[in-house]
Amino acid sequence: MNLYIDTSALLKLFIQETYSDDIRRLVESADLVATGLITRAETAAGINRLTRMNLVTPAECETALSNFRKEWGDYHRILVTEQIVIRADFLTGQYSLRGYDSVHLACALTWSELLGAPVMMATFDRELHEAAQKSGMEVFP
Repeated sequence: MNLYIDTSALLKLFIQETYSDDIRRLVESADLVATGLITRAETAAGINRLTRMNLVTPAECETALSNFRKEWGDYHRILVTEQIVIRADFLTGQYSLRGYDSVHLACALTWSELLGAPVMMATFDRELHEAAQKSGMEVFP
């Protein structure tokens, strides 16, 4: 199984939350795991935001960021090219998506086409989940 993981799902690998164990098992069982290049900045921002909100301690933040940065190279990274952004442009209107969510969907759909194989999307964003399903992708959860 080929897995595209967006930021909302990737965060659960580094910050213990509901579904964190499920995401770990899903990633471990995948043949290939990919994410959009923008996910690096989004994930770092998300971890730091949790610290500012006092949902994780500064030490937990530092550990999460360190672990994330060490593992970043394990993921296939989909470059955000002009073609991906153009595709995302049209997906925003088709599925009423926010900008980066449309970029994630464009990355996942493009990766599936390049592989010539199905890709499962892991996301905890409701709108992106629905859009991925409507696009014909299997979605977790």
